[in-house]
Amino acid sequence: MKRLLRREPLYYGWYIALVLAITETVSYGVLFYSFPVFIAPMEAEFGWSRGELSGAFSLSLLITGLIALPVGYWLDKHGSRLLMTAGSIGATVMVMLWSQVNTFPEFIAIMALMGFFGAAILYEPAFTVIATWFAHKRGTAMAVVTFIAGFASTIFTPLSHALLEAFGWRQAILILATILGAITIPLHALVLRRKPADLGLETDGEANAVNASERPSISLRAVLHSRYFWLLTLAFSLSTLSIFAVRIHFIPLLISVNIQPGSAALASGAIGVMQVVGRMIFAPVERRFSSRTMAIGVFVLLTISLAILLLGSTPFLIVLFVALFGMAIGTHTLTRPLIVADTYGAAFYGRISSSMVIFLTLTSTTSPFAAGLIFDLFGSYNPMLLLATGFSLFSIALIWLLPKNAPHSLTPRSQSSQNHG
Repeated sequence: MKRLLRREPLYYGWYIALVLAITETVSYGVLFYSFPVFIAPMEAEFGWSRGELSGAFSLSLLITGLIALPVGYWLDKHGSRLLMTAGSIGATVMVMLWSQVNTFPEFIAIMALMGFFGAAILYEPAFTVIATWFAHKRGTAMAVVTFIAGFASTIFTPLSHALLEAFGWRQAILILATILGAITIPLHALVLRRKPADLGLETDGEANAVNASERPSISLRAVLHSRYFWLLTLAFSLSTLSIFAVRIHFIPLLISVNIQPGSAALASGAIGVMQVVGRMIFAPVERRFSSRTMAIGVFVLLTISLAILLLGSTPFLIVLFVALFGMAIGTHTLTRPLIVADTYGAAFYGRISSSMVIFLTLTSTTSPFAAGLIFDLFGSYNPMLLLATGFSLFSIALIWLLPKNAPHSLTPRSQSSQNHG
């Protein structure tokens, strides 16, 4: 009877997932979502243009993507604890220096270094950790991390504005730096571990599981030279291009069709809410289908949402677009790391995923600029929407062309889920 009542201890991987959910929320909140709040006061004090300010921020994002490969290499070789702790320290120092900036060259340098350290603490390293600690339950663990982190903008945008109103922009940023350091540094240092075997555990906490990080390795060179990898990379690059072009221009797009600015801002905010809804749905659904099938479903959802926006701008169509597009974005964030991990396992996940991220970063940083140029050329967002819909359709075709039984498939989850997909 005592044996029946004895509860098994919670698998340590879930503690890591919860910690990453918290640290990703704070990191994205401070490094990403707080920035727009401080554009106007910095513009007013220094006279820098919004183009200069946003350009510096874009540089930060670009650097985050471009150094993803060495970050992935470190994660594969040495684990996340030291890297993410050092990244938290460096990012905290950069945010503190941001609060004291006086010249534009200083600002550019700080933003560049913020992107450098951000690469060590944002989603990519977090997903690498999850890929190492989970196999069958990988999708659920990723959903836990991104579900909580999905509230980063909800928490930190109003918090940043409140701090700005109360203390001014310099003191507000300094307070945010303190929050970033006080939460992320100790959590990364004290909780993160390299792999389950270091604690005498198996992947997923299951007695019959095989440690994903200790599976027979595959040739990284062969992966990066394979048709499969480049089809996958192109599919997610094109879908990312479509998402960022529409997401960044959504408010001006609605205003261009005579929607009131307040209503446009409300609709844009609702997309964030629907991202969280999509992630709530993702966890139970992904257990029944292969990651390849999930990717096709996400791209179909994205294509339908974009096609709806092409049909018109009635309130019903806008609400329907917001619901479907928001869920597509939320699940898109989860599907890419899931299909990479299911296909290649954890041994080289950091380097393989980071190689893909370089291309995703280029598309996400250039597509909003290209969308603006298209609007300037045609005086309408419809050509951009047509292109985005076409790219999304092409993404479906590319994923469809992938073999159902992926080469180099190493994880037990990917093998079992193929039966449902």
